[in-house]
Amino acid sequence: MAETIVLTGRDRAVLRAVAAGRCRLGPGYAPELRIDGFVCADASIGHRLLVAGLICAGDPAYPLAPADLTEAGRLALAG
Repeated sequence: MAETIVLTGRDRAVLRAVAAGRCRLGPGYAPELRIDGFVCADASIGHRLLVAGLICAGDPAYPLAPADLTEAGRLALAG
């Protein structure tokens, strides 16, 4: 049985920012998420969206790599 992900308005806003190419992710278990160069005030949102499989770091070899939507992230944003 697939787990249902309930997205908040903030989650959707961050997914839209990722889709627009405005986000970067730091490395590690609880990565720093930056939007337009600023650290996101919700320190856990990057981790939540990563664990949910909705976003990923474009190139995890670089600190603050551009964030990308996964296929699940694109579907969640569209739905």
